Amino acid sequence: MEPFNKLEGVAAPLNMINVDTDMIIPKQFLKTIRRTGLGKALFDEMRYKQDGSENPDFVLNKPAYRQAQILVTGENFGCGSSREHAPWALLDFGIRCVIAPSFADIFYNNCFKNGILPIKLPQSEVDKLMDDAQRGANSIVAIDLEKQEITGPDGGRIHFEVDAFRKHCLLNGLDDIGLTMQKASAIDSFEAKKKLEQPWL
Repeated sequence: MEPFNKLEGVAAPLNMINVDTDMIIPKQFLKTIRRTGLGKALFDEMRYKQDGSENPDFVLNKPAYRQAQILVTGENFGCGSSREHAPWALLDFGIRCVIAPSFADIFYNNCFKNGILPIKLPQSEVDKLMDDAQRGANSIVAIDLEKQEITGPDGGRIHFEVDAFRKHCLLNGLDDIGLTMQKASAIDSFEAKKKLEQPWL
């Protein structure tokens, strides 16, 4: 997993509440277990018309936001069915951080496991960042995970909270497999000892 320390990029405003995982990545794209290639299907039903052409009114299709790395959105983001494909699709598109007043628990946890930083902020601060994000290509936001600080286009700073263990994992690029591999020598020693003590296993 790619470490997350500092991020500076365009913030896209998705001013919607209760964006569920089927809106993030519709069910027909869940057949794959590959984490790559899902970015093109992100928000499929909103990004594309029925004929397959792009919907020019959708925020991520607008020229200023095509390279967005940060998404500012409404409360209860990621609700609905449990699907890890949702953060996979966001990450494959290029989104490394989602800022909202609240998140669905499973989606929130899956973000950390896949290298995305979900930031919970009071509605008033999300509203300010949403307003900043509407500036288009000028909506450059900087996020410093070590300092737990967001810097807006005007230089204003917002502090955010994050669990210390999850922060450690993101800073060091540790997913569940990475955490396990930190104990590789102890696991190898245990396996070698077991093989000697119980060779029939």
